[in-house]
Amino acid sequence: MEQKKLAIIATKGTLDWGYPPFILGSTAAALGYEVEIFFTFYGLQLLKKNIDVKVSPLGNPGMPMPMGMDKWFPVLGLALPGMEAMMTSMMKKKMASKGVASLEELRELCQEAEVRFIACNMTVELFDMDPSDFIDGIELAGAARFFEFAG
Repeated sequence: MEQKKLAIIATKGTLDWGYPPFILGSTAAALGYEVEIFFTFYGLQLLKKNIDVKVSPLGNPGMPMPMGMDKWFPVLGLALPGMEAMMTSMMKKKMASKGVASLEELRELCQEAEVRFIACNMTVELFDMDPSDFIDGIELAGAARFFEFAG
């Protein structure tokens, strides 16, 4: 029987979009899947040694707001200075209170489970990123390399 595979593409570099690739990747690996995550564009932020990602309530209509803010707080108010930092802090506290692992912990779990991390070489060059800013154990490659696995 052929090994089950899971190919994931991580394109967003925000706190809320950072969780799905690591949760799905670590879960699939625990279930015996061979897993690769292809990090491109802003998703490359998730590979930095020090993850410093935020969550933005702007343009995120599905985000549940604390204290029923979505009912009384104007959308334009979400653009006020400090709102992103406040929402990020609240989200991290909420996740910790519910026992959800941090992005760093989930990323480490993926690596321990031999999930392969592929950093899009084209995007790294496009944004003049320094690969030494990334964690160890990633592969720099292009989309063609990822499709060898995902295809």
